[in-house]
Amino acid sequence: MLSKLAIVAASFLVTASALAVDEGNVTKSYPLKDGSTVYVFKDGKMAMEDKLGRLVTMKEGHTMETTDGQRIMMKGNEIWRLERELHRDRGGS
Repeated sequence: MLSKLAIVAASFLVTASALAVDEGNVTKSYPLKDGSTVYVFKDGKMAMEDKLGRLVTMKEGHTMETTDGQRIMMKGNEIWRLERELHRDRGGS
C-alpha cells in the first residue's frame, strides 16, 4: 500500500514539473490579411487569435497569408498556451 502511494506521489511530481517547465514563450507573431494574428512558440508550434483578440482554433496544415503576402502553414493548435501568455501579459497567473 505504501509503495503504491509513493508511485502515485512520484507520478504527480513528474507531471507537475513537466507543466512548470513549459513556459510557452512566443518567439514571433505574424499579422494576417484577415486581421487575425498567428503566434509562433519556441518549439515551432502555433496559436491564433482573431482581429478582436479571441482565440481561434485552426486545423494543423491550414495555409494562411500574412499582410506582406507570405504564406505560412499552421503547425499545432496551441490555444491553451496562447491563453496563458495573454493572461500573463495582463497581470494574471
